[in-house]
Amino acid sequence: MPLLPEARMVLHASETWKLYVVTGYEPRDWPVHSFGRVSPVPDVLERVAALAALGYAVRGGIEWKWDATTGPRRRLFAKISVRPLTAPVAVPPVGGAA
Repeated sequence: MPLLPEARMVLHASETWKLYVVTGYEPRDWPVHSFGRVSPVPDVLERVAALAALGYAVRGGIEWKWDATTGPRRRLFAKISVRPLTAPVAVPPVGGAA
């Protein structure tokens, strides 16, 4: 099972590359960025910039894993684990034990 959130870049039915952030909610609620083209394939720097514009950053390394859907209309997609840019930070309590 993938670790959410996860970014996926797909060649959309509109014949353009789109980047989605799969958050676990309904697909209509997923943040999305369209690159507005089919060629060339958006490079890693473009993907990172698109993620930042959507409020996310890559978690861990920057290597995207390529895969394809199953079935008669196979679609190529890339995926990577991401985190919100404004991830909560644990702050230790001030002072000592009461």
